[in-house]
Amino acid sequence: MKGDQELQVIVQQGKEPNPTVQEERNSVSSRQTKVSPSNTYKRWLRVTIYTILVISGQSVATILGRLYYDNGGNSKWLATVVQLVGFPVLVPYYLLSIKTHTTTHGDGQKTSTRNRVLVYVVLGLLVGADCYLYSIGLLYLPVSTYSLICASQLAFNAFFSYFLNSQKLTPVILNSLFLLTISSTLLAFNNEESNSTKVTKGEYVKGFICTVAASAGYGLLLSLQQLAFRKVLKKQTFSEVMDMIIYVSLVASCVSVVGLFASSEWKNLSAEMENYKLGKVSYIMNLVWTAVIWQVFSIGGTGLIFELSSLFSNAISVLGLPVVPILAVIIFHDKMNGLKVISMILAIWGFTSYVYQHYLDDKNMKKSHGIPTTESFDPPEAEGVKSAIEIR
Repeated sequence: MKGDQELQVIVQQGKEPNPTVQEERNSVSSRQTKVSPSNTYKRWLRVTIYTILVISGQSVATILGRLYYDNGGNSKWLATVVQLVGFPVLVPYYLLSIKTHTTTHGDGQKTSTRNRVLVYVVLGLLVGADCYLYSIGLLYLPVSTYSLICASQLAFNAFFSYFLNSQKLTPVILNSLFLLTISSTLLAFNNEESNSTKVTKGEYVKGFICTVAASAGYGLLLSLQQLAFRKVLKKQTFSEVMDMIIYVSLVASCVSVVGLFASSEWKNLSAEMENYKLGKVSYIMNLVWTAVIWQVFSIGGTGLIFELSSLFSNAISVLGLPVVPILAVIIFHDKMNGLKVISMILAIWGFTSYVYQHYLDDKNMKKSHGIPTTESFDPPEAEGVKSAIEIR
């Protein structure tokens, strides 16, 4: 879901593949018919594990972020830092997985180091700022409200992609944008307070605006990443995607650490830990596990994309959307009133419409390129559809 502070890297293959790429697709398709049942079972076992990581990771990390605030934590920059600094956890996964993913070559052109660094720095700055806005939203809003507003990031992504990446706004996509917009707008009229942390009306409005702004920034981020892969990096390999994740996370982590010291919030961390309601050990464990679990989530999202497709990964995000609000009702006793229920239904409907459009695009692309469609899901190397990697 996007309701969490994550980085999503989008890789999109051009609509008119060159003959070399087409030959690779046909070769992959022919190999798919020779997959043994044993390999199929192992593959779907991995898919099951990755699915569990995605749903549980985004839910637990968001809940931990709220627990930090509810028990005495008050540093928005520290909450931002822990969303990002866990990226070294991805390195072992990167090294272990790189040999299992076949390479889809680009156009053979090499990207200059200068352009590559520029992409990482610009996206890293945007990610750092975006995560900070998400931290403000999570501080002032109930978790259930916060999560539902974050669903609007997909609508913003489609909006920016229309201008930056020439994405077609089909009736299904427009339906999705309308539903997601209405879903978030309804929550602006939801007059409530967090039970655990009393906030003023002004703080509630501030949290709402920051969360909407963060969702808009996140949608812009996805479109810019898609544009960067298509126009600058010009490669679609597993290693290229992981490089994007790791280096952008590195830049964003540096930005958040600088923000922590520049804001002078670091001076209060010692007293914050001393006064933490659950104790010093719980304070440290909360921060450590929040950082780790966001990266566990990103591993699950990455695995789903490279085992199956971005369509399936998006579908799992839809499936995980109601989990956080439900957990918030159980753990934090958030009120799930009628307005929130309607908002949740509209958000799920909007997500489903968006995913359905990508299913249609994927199906049409396979037909136009002569790729067999007997498999429910093909590896991204064979399907050449837009891929998305979420990290928060």
